Amino acid sequence: MTDEPTIRRVALIRHADYHQQIDTPSALQPFPLTRRGERQACEGAEEVLTLCQTHGWQPASTVHASSLLRAWQTAQVMNEVMADRTGREFSLMTHDALWERSLGSAANLTTAQIAEAVRHDPRVDFLPADWKSNSHFRLPLPGAESLMQAGQRVADFIASLPASPSSTASAPTSALTSGATLTLIVGHGAALRHAAHLLGVLDFDQIAGLSMHHARPVVIEEHLSGSWRHVAGEWKVRQRHEPAQD
Repeated sequence: MTDEPTIRRVALIRHADYHQQIDTPSALQPFPLTRRGERQACEGAEEVLTLCQTHGWQPASTVHASSLLRAWQTAQVMNEVMADRTGREFSLMTHDALWERSLGSAANLTTAQIAEAVRHDPRVDFLPADWKSNSHFRLPLPGAESLMQAGQRVADFIASLPASPSSTASAPTSALTSGATLTLIVGHGAALRHAAHLLGVLDFDQIAGLSMHHARPVVIEEHLSGSWRHVAGEWKVRQRHEPAQD
């Protein structure tokens, strides 16, 4: 633990379960939450409020979400639950910067279709077997990103968030710890994990071994020194041989 004042406190939240096409990398799929996903979003809001009560935080009045439907819906449901429980109003802002890793012109194709497209491109030698989970690999297609590039995009967004109103270098420590806010960011598991790595919260070797529970918060903090750390909420430990779905 550290006694450094906190500048930013952020809850990283993976979207809830949605109607994902089979054998199709998540990317930019436009489909809505399932009924299970709606329940997960409700439960996630309750967990956020429990964490806030335990740690003396207040959820920020503006929730930030990826503009993809599954993330927007997750945030919308969470806002409704938090408003009902607290009597406060919560607004929602959406951002393209919080999207999952883009596959560019291969968005929403099946893995077989992507492999076939690349096979017929004479400019490409081969498609690595681990291309979906390789952090540094980018499909050789227009508009595609690597997972690390997506993580950098999300990390840059997180770092650009305004500091907590009382979190200024000149403020006394007591002011920095009172009325502490928790900013909710609803996005996508792989991009959020890679962002956490780039912010220094996760070691690179941890990325592949971890996932994120649907709609459940993982809270990280930034201190005056610029360092980030994990302070609450649980990462999901990926089971051996479990395929990456996020």
